[in-house]
Amino acid sequence: MRTRLALGALIFAFIHPQSIQPPNLPFPPVATFSILGYDPATGEVGGAVQSRVFSVGNGVLWAEADAGIAATQAIVDVSYGPKSLALLRAGMTPAAIVKAVLESDPDPRPADWTKEGRQFAVMDARGNYAAYTGPKATTWAGNKGGKFCTAQGNILAGEGVVNGMVDAFEKGDGHLSMRLMAALDAGQAAGGDKRGMQSAAMVIVKKNGGVWLNNDVVLRLQVDDSEEPLKELRRVVEKWNAQRRRR
Repeated sequence: MRTRLALGALIFAFIHPQSIQPPNLPFPPVATFSILGYDPATGEVGGAVQSRVFSVGNGVLWAEADAGIAATQAIVDVSYGPKSLALLRAGMTPAAIVKAVLESDPDPRPADWTKEGRQFAVMDARGNYAAYTGPKATTWAGNKGGKFCTAQGNILAGEGVVNGMVDAFEKGDGHLSMRLMAALDAGQAAGGDKRGMQSAAMVIVKKNGGVWLNNDVVLRLQVDDSEEPLKELRRVVEKWNAQRRRR
């Protein structure tokens, strides 16, 4: 009887992966895949993200011109974003920042929100980067680095998600926004978030790179709730690129 119950639970988890979460969590972890990227031709740095959670752009991506960009996800501590930007401004390397942020994390809720389940990545304004995936991040979880890019995710279909994202970014052309978009699409094509899709976001920065005066935000987009967030994000990215070319 116990064997049948265990088998039944395993089958349910396979069919309903959204039910899988580390024990004791007060609510499901934010399953996410993201990519940070740099374009040496323009000096722009940016990131893009997709998740089966409402408004993933509200807290995952943090960017500042002449500093860099950070993504904080999985067992999320949103403070990792602004902390990383502050240390980038202070001149620390991404690898040193990852180490410093983790070591300074007091881990206030180890029983139900452990820092060992966190995942984050940091990239400076020249495309140097570092990433971390905690040993207790919900599987599949991991990160993959490429040329001027790093992809990371948790509760994914498998390693092919981050591998596909890096490959698409490296092989992509056009504006940085199109290469980031290609990476998200490739990640989803490889299985993406095991729980499905709901929201997506993108941000790109460069000193005085935005429209109007004193605007460092080249592009900031959010799709907060959609059955096809990547399709909607691509529509807006392509429209922005078409308008940019006409200027």
